Amino acid sequence: MSNCCTDPTEPIKLDPRELVQEQQKYGNLLRDLFTGDPEKVILRQLQGSNRYLTELAALNAYHQSVRFAAIDRLNKDSIGILERIIEKEPQSETGLYAAKKLDQLNS
Repeated sequence: MSNCCTDPTEPIKLDPRELVQEQQKYGNLLRDLFTGDPEKVILRQLQGSNRYLTELAALNAYHQSVRFAAIDRLNKDSIGILERIIEKEPQSETGLYAAKKLDQLNS
């Protein structure tokens, strides 16, 4: 067998430095959540989150500021999420904010 292809039965080799970096990142996140302001930690994590997590935060986040920040990050691909928020909470601050964002995206 040639060396051109990877063997799926072979375990993935991790660089120990990458493992240590991920452990530190995870440890720092937990430390911040337990000792800091969880709202600020969540806002910071939201900045690097993917589309799915951003949409989830826009729909269900506990903190209003996190929901607003998530709604701000949504784009035309997430119009359905904005419509769900407006339908679910038409007269709330979040629903009105989502309606404003939807108008921005449509114009």
